[in-house]
Amino acid sequence: MANGRFGISKNVFILGLVSFFNDIASEMIYPIVPIFLTSVLGAPMAIVGLIEGIAESTASILKVFSGWLSDKAGKRKPFTVMGYSLSTFAKPLLFFANAWYVVLIARFVDRMGKGLRAPARDALIADSALEGTIGRSFGFHRGMDTAGATVGPLLALLLIYIFNNNFRPIFLITIIPSAIGVLLLLFLVKEKVRNIAVHAEPVKLNIKQFSPQFKMFLLISLVFAVGNSSDAFLILRAKDLGFTTFSVVLAYVVYNFFYSFLSLPFGHLSDRIGRKRVITAGFLVFALVYFGFALSNNPVNCWFLFAIYGFYMALTEGVSKAYICDLTPSNKRGTALGVYYTLTGMVTFFASLVAGLLWNYVSAGAPFIYGGMMALLACLLFITLKPNHEG
Repeated sequence: MANGRFGISKNVFILGLVSFFNDIASEMIYPIVPIFLTSVLGAPMAIVGLIEGIAESTASILKVFSGWLSDKAGKRKPFTVMGYSLSTFAKPLLFFANAWYVVLIARFVDRMGKGLRAPARDALIADSALEGTIGRSFGFHRGMDTAGATVGPLLALLLIYIFNNNFRPIFLITIIPSAIGVLLLLFLVKEKVRNIAVHAEPVKLNIKQFSPQFKMFLLISLVFAVGNSSDAFLILRAKDLGFTTFSVVLAYVVYNFFYSFLSLPFGHLSDRIGRKRVITAGFLVFALVYFGFALSNNPVNCWFLFAIYGFYMALTEGVSKAYICDLTPSNKRGTALGVYYTLTGMVTFFASLVAGLLWNYVSAGAPFIYGGMMALLACLLFITLKPNHEG
């Protein structure tokens, strides 16, 4: 492992395990929270969109500050530990939820944890990557993260059966895999001391310090995010087309399987042919999936659409982070990733809110037509971006 198992460093390997266990916990509950909200607590679709929007925008607002502070401090691990610990204790709060606002509080605290850890963790992955393997390293991490997201819903299905469709005990059990992840992070990840040169250019909390290529990619990402609402709407669309709770969770497992299986090879591919080609393909796949969810009336199609959605995530999620790291110096990666996360996350709040309103007041397919059109626009803009830097 120290010599690069799977072509990656030891730190990247352990961080992959940390995300694996954390995502087991997260994805045990993620696909059932929308159902819990609407079926058990009686919340309308607009509230689902509001909760998801607030939760994700909370994480996004914090990311820019935590990323910047990790650059200023020259340390990544403390922010990563704090973030994972906070999320560990937030998830079981859902056990006590008797109204939708309690779910909002639990999701808010959980996403605070994500906001604290994400940019520092991703910068730590880039800092720890072996030479020429940033794409592979992010691909491995996303693959492990999503492997946990595959195991989590399967455990949820088993527990739904054991507890006879009572979701509350499942929320409580999530503390076990989350705590394992935190312990691995605390004791096995070793961060090198980074020397901050006295005369180095200061890290500022703005985007002016970054390259034109980074700013253009950020703009394109924002255009895409305008239509990229919460995945909760994919789950509820499948439910709307006739899926049972069991089928919805299993379809989510199918999506995560393809996402996990393909993340490492697509990350490695981006090291070889350039990030831009891979991300562009991901935008096109996203548009195809969203148009499919909008136009389909046959629930069988959802199985294929969830599988193809896994291709989109594998093509874009880790590769986009690697692309940002290509475009920024190492001492500013936390800030760059934080700016990216924060701005796209704020736009995602708008996207989720719009999706809920379109669902309620136009049709169940309207949010997906809207999202697919924005993905095509982002793809067109990205194709016109000059490839001044292809990592």
